Amino acid sequence: MGKIILHCDMNNFYASVECALNPELREYPVAVCGDVELRHGIVLAKNLIAAKYKIKTGETIWQAKQKCRNLIIVPPNFKNYMKFSEAAREIYGRYTSEIEPFGPDECWLDITGTARNIKEGEKIAYRIKEEIKRELGVTVSVGVSFSKIFAKLGSDMKKPDAVTVIPEENYLSVIGNLPISDMLGVGPATARKLNLYCVETISELAEFPKVMEKKLFGKCGEVLWSCANGFDVVPVVSRESETVDKTVGNGITLPKDLFEKEQVWKTVLDLSQEIGHRLMLNEKKAGDVSLTVKDSSFRTTHWHCHLEEYTSSPFVIARAAFRLFENGYSWQNPVRSVTVRASNLGASDIPVQISMFDTVNDGYKKQKISETVEKIRDRFGYNSIMNAVVLKSAKQRNESLPF
Repeated sequence: MGKIILHCDMNNFYASVECALNPELREYPVAVCGDVELRHGIVLAKNLIAAKYKIKTGETIWQAKQKCRNLIIVPPNFKNYMKFSEAAREIYGRYTSEIEPFGPDECWLDITGTARNIKEGEKIAYRIKEEIKRELGVTVSVGVSFSKIFAKLGSDMKKPDAVTVIPEENYLSVIGNLPISDMLGVGPATARKLNLYCVETISELAEFPKVMEKKLFGKCGEVLWSCANGFDVVPVVSRESETVDKTVGNGITLPKDLFEKEQVWKTVLDLSQEIGHRLMLNEKKAGDVSLTVKDSSFRTTHWHCHLEEYTSSPFVIARAAFRLFENGYSWQNPVRSVTVRASNLGASDIPVQISMFDTVNDGYKKQKISETVEKIRDRFGYNSIMNAVVLKSAKQRNESLPF
């Protein structure tokens, strides 16, 4: 039997929490808006009534007010949102211990050990949906499928307060006609490039030759082809089991949106410093790097690549992550948050093949420099040495969130 995966996405999360805590707000259009100074006064979330006025996440307060003059503006209270997030995960924990958070309002659940088949998985999804509504006063959309990619797609298909099943035996009949941009990992730039080859739907992506996808997008192309063909075997990684033996990540929601790639480079390099530090501290090296970017419209895009050689060098990790960004980000919107992650970890003494044509391999040099920097920090403190380009990002580093 294959896997049975759920993806639970709490609808209009911030606004729903505010309405649950203040029931008198439920009859009015409500928008949760960020700090005018730090987040440009943008809409972070809106309830269903506000959505009927076509208010969009990411637009400014004055734009939202033009659409709905009686819109109630509520400042965010992240402590309350985290309480609701943890309470939801306690409910998920009644059915499985394999829970992987994907932000405060979304989680993947592997219920293979609880449900014997997809029908039982659907029943559990409905139970979870009703328990969340009854106990927390918010709604959740749940996708039920055999892979993380399609479970996530399912939760996006019907909102709010819905369950969508995408079975393994006929998944393309359910989602085949959906645009490729609906699939996690297919950003605007990737979609445009595939559209040039007349690949517009998930079915067409599945039929597109694997060798062509690899030629166009490298390793990421192979991953896309595998996912579209139902071969996504990436496991649900619970918070408890996500140790440095498997992955090391670092992310930040920025105080201000980023409009230039040079700003993104500084952020990526800054985040990678902590990743390299943790890798060397635990005597590990990474073979893979991934990057997740959320733009100002709250659209999230994820990229992944395989490194030429294992490393714990922050610069090599940052360079690989930034290359993913340059090749994949379309700049339709500015950047709101960035997460870098190193995975496919091996021991620090894992053999490295040095090119016979180079006197000293570039990756090897970067690795030795990073190890020297680590020794200096170990002796004189973490902030005793850093890249000059990230000196102005010290505040961001202090606010970054290790995973």
